[in-house]
Amino acid sequence: MSQNKYFVIDFDSTFTQVEALDILGEIALKNHPEREKRLKQIKDLTDKGMEGGISLRESIIERISILEAHKSHISELIERLTDKISKSFKRNIEFFETNRDKIYIVSNGFKDFIVPVVTPMGVKEDHVFANTFEYDSSGNITGFDSTNVLSSNQGKVKVLQELGIEGDIYVIGDGYTDFEIKKSGVANKFYAFTENVERGSVLEEADHITPSLDEFLYLNKMNKAISYPKNRIKVLLLENIHPRAVEIMKEEGYQVEVYAGGLDEDELCEKIKDVSILGIRSKTQVTRKVIEHAKRLISVDAFCIGTNQIDLQACVEKGIAVFNAPFSNTRSVVELAISEIIMLMRNLPDKASLMHQGIWNKSAGNSFEVRNKKLGIVGYGNIGAQLSVLAEAFGMEVYYYDIIEKLALGNAKKCSSMEELLNTVDIVSLHVDGRPENLNMIGEREFDWMKKGVVFLNLARGHVVDVKALRKNIESGKIIGAGVDVFPEEPKTNQDEFVSELRGLNNVILTPHIGGSTLEAQVNIAEFVPGKIIEYINTGSTFNSVNFPNLQLPAFENAHRLIHIHKNVPGILANINNVLAKHDINIVGQYLKTNESIGYVITDIDKEYDKDLIGALKDIEHTIRFRVLY
Repeated sequence: MSQNKYFVIDFDSTFTQVEALDILGEIALKNHPEREKRLKQIKDLTDKGMEGGISLRESIIERISILEAHKSHISELIERLTDKISKSFKRNIEFFETNRDKIYIVSNGFKDFIVPVVTPMGVKEDHVFANTFEYDSSGNITGFDSTNVLSSNQGKVKVLQELGIEGDIYVIGDGYTDFEIKKSGVANKFYAFTENVERGSVLEEADHITPSLDEFLYLNKMNKAISYPKNRIKVLLLENIHPRAVEIMKEEGYQVEVYAGGLDEDELCEKIKDVSILGIRSKTQVTRKVIEHAKRLISVDAFCIGTNQIDLQACVEKGIAVFNAPFSNTRSVVELAISEIIMLMRNLPDKASLMHQGIWNKSAGNSFEVRNKKLGIVGYGNIGAQLSVLAEAFGMEVYYYDIIEKLALGNAKKCSSMEELLNTVDIVSLHVDGRPENLNMIGEREFDWMKKGVVFLNLARGHVVDVKALRKNIESGKIIGAGVDVFPEEPKTNQDEFVSELRGLNNVILTPHIGGSTLEAQVNIAEFVPGKIIEYINTGSTFNSVNFPNLQLPAFENAHRLIHIHKNVPGILANINNVLAKHDINIVGQYLKTNESIGYVITDIDKEYDKDLIGALKDIEHTIRFRVLY
């Protein structure tokens, strides 16, 4: 880019997120009986004018006549437009302040509201070129200054020709009139700005599609508020993750691609090459091979509780943070467990099945209350503990076993061994995690320990139960009812057949891994996990990460944040600080946390840095990954 560079920026849907006359219509027509009809007419005229479908002057004349606006409406319009300044523009106010002599706002809108919005951002008033309203003696907007060239076709071109700017001109805008500046030969390049709106006919003509001002500054190697444009961060979401997560990530500016089903290892290896964020649920296996094919991956995110489907060690070795949703669907799983316990104790699955066959079998046989029954909970984490509380409310006597010391809630009694628990209780409910050590933790021996006539639930992980042994004990009558929500092998999509030895058994509830599949839980997860991802990318915070040292970081202002991930060996922090000292860098704040595998260092510095500093930090021995937030 030439040193003599000038920036011509559109106002409507570029500097602001909205079209000003659309907002003026909402204000002026607030109580009008034809409000909705007229607002649609205004929007349609705006779009036609922006895409070159009708002449600009015709578009302005018709919109003003529909508006029936008054001078008193302008102050509210200015206030609302100020709140709607494009997010990336607000982020990069330094760009406007630093380049105020070389930034021009050229718009087919109106100075009456543009000047008060742009000047607080650093734009000079005499660098704003736009139309002006005309008012009658009562203050009604009756028209516009028709002598202003910006009210006519090619108006922006004519303005710039009259200015006679000597240097490279870069146009940032969303409309066809912005492209015309480049087409006429007045400007060097046209950047189609798509942060707020995309117009197909305009995108086809652009030198670059620019989803944010960050992208424009990045392309042109200029100072920016963030080190890497968010629109370049690619997100891949698999397994029908809730649309709310997609919405949040798109609002943040990421490129988001969604798949309803999972992908097998080879498919994921191919797909993940340029992905920065991978979101999955329980079916997708993120293996070491997948991680080795990921060139840009910085975060793997489980939109569920479990993470045993992810090779956490391989992620650590590549400096990839893993997040999950440990609390968001707890209540949903607990409610399913309670409901299945009651149904199985009443033998409802069999009774309901007979009714559907037309068989009326009214009997109290094999039907029991849950009150005063002994519930045994294996795994007393978030789900197990909440199940304990609800079960007591139903009058059950609760026992639990966990390999980790856990505080009992209510009147729950801790068992010293699995054998003690299984010998004692009438109902067994599993709520353990998916670690490899839990493979077949409930097998023939454990079923032998159970009392005859026990009810058994597995809503935890498919591989923690020996399915053949479970079937054998159901068929023998040792287990009088079972509820299973998870299986060693599960279909990849809803179109694939479910195959299991447990099909067709009496008083057995089989559900398709839906313990956490309530609308409430899915919305909670869809909001929680993206929040962790965004926080990690924006601040470096790793709080709640399952494989990284947990750091919850303060917000940073007037500083640059550097993130260094390295193998946990002695001396790395000293080496980082030596590099900073050699480059005469003062540390504003520094945060270090380690686990058994890696060290995670956040350093905030108070001055500009150069490529040599970044290179030196990356070259420190045992560095896994280095990232600059700004």
